[in-house]
Amino acid sequence: MTPRTTPSSGSDPKETAEKPAEQTSVAKKATTKTVKAAEKAAEAMKKGTKKAASKKTAAKKAPAKKAAAKKTAAKKTAVKKTATEKTTGEKTAAEKATAKKTAAKKAVAKSTAAKSTPASKAAAKKIPAQKATAKKIPAQKAPARKPPAQVVTAEKVTAPHSAPLPETPVAVSPALDSVDRDRLLSGTHHAPHSVLGAHPVPGGVAFRAFRPYALAVTVVAGDLRAELHDDAEGFFSGLLPLRDVPEDYQLLVAYEGSVQETEDAYRFLPALGELDLHLIGEGRHEELWRALGAEPMTHQGVTGTRFTVWAPNARGVSLAGTFNFWDGTGYPMRSLGGTGVWELFVPGIGEGELYKFEITRPGGSKTLRADPLARHTEAPPNTSSIVHTSQHEWGDAAWLARRAEIPTHEAPFSVYEVHLASWRPGLTYRQLAEQLPAYVKDLGFTHVELMPVAEHPFGGSWGYQVTGFYAPTARLGTPDDFKFLVDALHQAGIGVLMDWVPAHFPRDDWALAEFDGRPLYEHEDPLRSAHPDWGTLEFDFGRREVRNFLVANAIYWCEEFHIDGLRVDAVASMLYLDYSREPGQWVPNEHGGRENLDAVAFLQEMNATVYRRVPGVVTIAEESTAWDGVTRPTHVAGPGGFGGLGFGLKWNMGWMHDSLAYMAKEPVHRKYHHNEMTFSTTTR
Repeated sequence: MTPRTTPSSGSDPKETAEKPAEQTSVAKKATTKTVKAAEKAAEAMKKGTKKAASKKTAAKKAPAKKAAAKKTAAKKTAVKKTATEKTTGEKTAAEKATAKKTAAKKAVAKSTAAKSTPASKAAAKKIPAQKATAKKIPAQKAPARKPPAQVVTAEKVTAPHSAPLPETPVAVSPALDSVDRDRLLSGTHHAPHSVLGAHPVPGGVAFRAFRPYALAVTVVAGDLRAELHDDAEGFFSGLLPLRDVPEDYQLLVAYEGSVQETEDAYRFLPALGELDLHLIGEGRHEELWRALGAEPMTHQGVTGTRFTVWAPNARGVSLAGTFNFWDGTGYPMRSLGGTGVWELFVPGIGEGELYKFEITRPGGSKTLRADPLARHTEAPPNTSSIVHTSQHEWGDAAWLARRAEIPTHEAPFSVYEVHLASWRPGLTYRQLAEQLPAYVKDLGFTHVELMPVAEHPFGGSWGYQVTGFYAPTARLGTPDDFKFLVDALHQAGIGVLMDWVPAHFPRDDWALAEFDGRPLYEHEDPLRSAHPDWGTLEFDFGRREVRNFLVANAIYWCEEFHIDGLRVDAVASMLYLDYSREPGQWVPNEHGGRENLDAVAFLQEMNATVYRRVPGVVTIAEESTAWDGVTRPTHVAGPGGFGGLGFGLKWNMGWMHDSLAYMAKEPVHRKYHHNEMTFSTTTR
């Protein structure tokens, strides 16, 4: 329809043709408006236009004279534009022809589109306006053989939530602008939910989907069914004449050879609460594994998995996995405020799905990373994270109750240290559960101490270079299989200690090292980040989020896997800034000393938190120096001014080596080496 240049310039010929039974009073009002318009038209005649008077006849002519009305409208248009423009009647005819062509195409797929009802007339009147909008914005032009995406058939708009809106003077294009398109394609969009999904706009509800490689996308909500317009490069959009955004709708995504029906991941509110974000920001989330990582859940009535990751330096984060052929382009995550946390709830994703995070670094390059809080991983050398939900039912309630009654250091304590993968090679966790408890019990030990169980890429490290801090190694089975082993040991009356390695981590480029493109889990100062002995990276204990990651990890093993104690590895390397470093290779602390004050604060917080939350557990320091107060309570200061580290016990590192050296000597000579047997028992 040709746009009008005045608020009212006479009756519309189309409305006159559609309303043959106008009352006399309506005609008089139209005549009055026509007179006013004629006065304005007279001024136009002075400039060379002589046909404004035809506007008066448009309101008075009988409805039967449709052709004359169209001709009159055409003349009025000629006054406003030029004498060479096409008449309104010709445009109207062209629009009707287009509408018929569209309806014919729609009728192939939807037979009900051909049936006229009052509701369908309303819908039909909306469609040309939407087409006009599409003509104004090139991005909305549909291919010649494809009908406009905004067409809604009669039965679709009869649903309560899809009642058509009254005509609005301005309609917007549902297509994304070039800025948002570029950010989504480059993986640098911080708020994809603000542009994808369904959003109310002038003229209805705009639906937008980003599905790379899809041939077509159709919105389905109850009786509503509308194919979105293909905007190229995987983008689809459509403006539907709805009053409100449907509470629930699905997408039919057509690929070559298949059609998938799925919920729209970008219609959901954040699945991570404000309290979780606050605690993460404060570095005080003691159950961090419930907030970050992959959490299967039901969100807004839909089953799926919430994915969250901490990556504050990333320009963007996407989710890649088996469900999208490891291309994260179409699964951008949203940034949740200033916490550095990114989140995406994906419907239909559950147990067993493999995934990683595709992170866009500050420089624009991309890196594919395993989940730092993955609770299940692939067996090395594969490195993907796996969505996991525990199904294990514990049977060790009696053991846990008895454990809390007597402190460990006041009860018999004899430990059998074992590396599960090499104890009897080839056995799984469940097979070990059949053999290890009886073996240890027969030998008279009260506890087993498992060398590091957390996932590690290099088997030759015996687990002391960890990449999956929240996942038992998949070499021997699943997390539930490991729980089965711990359960069996408890039911046999055997306590379970575990080596825990919070001092350092390896440099693998799919794990924690420069996780989001910059030093994150490691210290930003190279003098403090690189471990000189092991070629690994040391944690930044002064960063609250990193400290939270480790404290929550200690709690995780004790609460989720019923571990009875943690033997903390390499404590000495954490306590001293000059550990294995020459002068000039380290920087003194704020007091000019060599103590790592950040590590001291971390160990104190870890010990205090574990003892507070998990009754009956014990923490053991593998510490070989003369540091004062390793087992002193954290609130009691020692001679050096430091509070105790808060450990329950100190691991006697020298006992094995010293005793073996002592026994290797001839009996006649041993009396001169008794100090070798007693030295390692004198430090605490």
